[in-house]
This record gives sequence, structure tokens and C-alpha cells, in this order.
Amino acid sequence: MKVVAVQWASGEDQSVNRTAIRGLIETIDGCPDLVVLPEASMLAFGDAPGPLAGSSERLDGPFVGLLADLSQGGATIVAGMFEDSGVDGRPYNTTVVVARGELVGAYRKMHLYDALGFVESAGISAGTGDRSGLVVVQVGDTKVGILTCFDLRFPELSAALVDDGAQVLVLGAAWVPGPRKLEQWQTLLAARAIENTSFVVAAAQPGPRYCGHSSIVGPSGEILAQAQASPGLIQAYLEIDELDRVRTTLPVLSSRRLARE
Repeated sequence: MKVVAVQWASGEDQSVNRTAIRGLIETIDGCPDLVVLPEASMLAFGDAPGPLAGSSERLDGPFVGLLADLSQGGATIVAGMFEDSGVDGRPYNTTVVVARGELVGAYRKMHLYDALGFVESAGISAGTGDRSGLVVVQVGDTKVGILTCFDLRFPELSAALVDDGAQVLVLGAAWVPGPRKLEQWQTLLAARAIENTSFVVAAAQPGPRYCGHSSIVGPSGEILAQAQASPGLIQAYLEIDELDRVRTTLPVLSSRRLARE
């Protein structure tokens, strides 16, 4: 399974962002199975999340329409947008999955970034905080579970996606820099891979505003590809047979003892 993570910075003009995304995806070499773009690819957060409601879109709007068109080339595309929620004027922070010209999944971020002086919930509505909000999609013969940014800090969400069959955990992020934030990003990506014996594919917005360091991590915590802070693309081939081997020789999933829903 060939995967590509796109590290790029969205701006505040949605039309310009769509043009940039088309150019980025159309220049990817070969035929990837999965392309992952960052959180807020449709529209940058701006200085605060408050004014986003007027710029949000429906799931049948031009952003998803663009991805649907691009997915006709064969790749499943994952990207972050702000979805009209009809709730207090606050959109959802939604990660959409588009394949073969159709929307096949939409995950509404359930853990909002109300931390370290930022209050995402001031302008964003949280998605459903139970199993009904989980999204696992089929990409070829592989099951892919979807997270968004701050979700990475909550291991129970990744575990629930794996319980639902996910072999690859995918997330887009706009990971804000700060003291030890890059180290936490890298550690958490590796931890989610190791504890779930799963691949992790993370596409982040770049520096200087965000941490960058998009990463593709193997089920034993090995770094298969990693960007630095600047914009760019990374790619890797995920050997699902290797995932099966790791899960057989290190059966942490079947050895879990605590009851789960």
C-alpha cells in the first residue's frame, strides 16, 4: 500500500487552497493508494477559530467536490475541512475521506484543542464523543481509522479504531509549536503505533506557524518516512504482511485485559 503525506500550509482564501491542493496531488509520482493532507486544508484557522462559521462548507460543497474529482485518479484522499454544523454558528472540524469520486467517510473531531491558551471550542463544535462518531474506511484490502490532531493525545480513541478493525491510523494536524511540543508529537505518534501494533500516517501543517514533521510510522515504532519543518511530501510503502507478523509475534491486541465497549 503506497501512502503519501502532504505537508503544506493552507491560507485564508479557499479558492487558492483548492488550486494548491490540485497542483500538489497532480504532481505526485506514481499511483498512491492513499494521500493524506493536514487538518484545516480547506481553510486556515486564522488567529483564532471564532470567525470560521461564515466560511464553512457542506459535505457536498466545492472542497469535497475537488477531492472527489482528484480521487478519480485512483487514490483515496483524506483532508481536513470546516463543515457547516448548524450548531450555534460553530462548524465541525471534519476530516473527510474521498475515493472513486465519492465521499466515503467524514470524521468530526471529538477532542477539541482547549489547551495551552487556545480555545478551539470557542469557534468549533465537537463531534460525537462515543463510538458512533468513529470512522474506519476500507482502502483496497486495508482498513484505515481516522483521527485529527489533538485526538492523538487520547489513546483510547486509537484503541477503539483498532478494535473496529483499523490497521492504519491516519491523522491530519495543525500541531502548534511550543516547549517540548515537537518531542511530544513524535513520541505520541510512535506510542500510538507501538501500543496498537498499527501503522500511523500523519500529515501536518508546516513551520513556522506549526511544527511540521509529518511522519509515517511502522507498527513497531520505526520511522518509515519523516518530513522536517518545511513544506513537502513524504511517502512509504506499508507492508500489511509485516503488520500481520508483528501482531502475531507481539499480540498486545489479543492480550488486553480491561473490558472495552
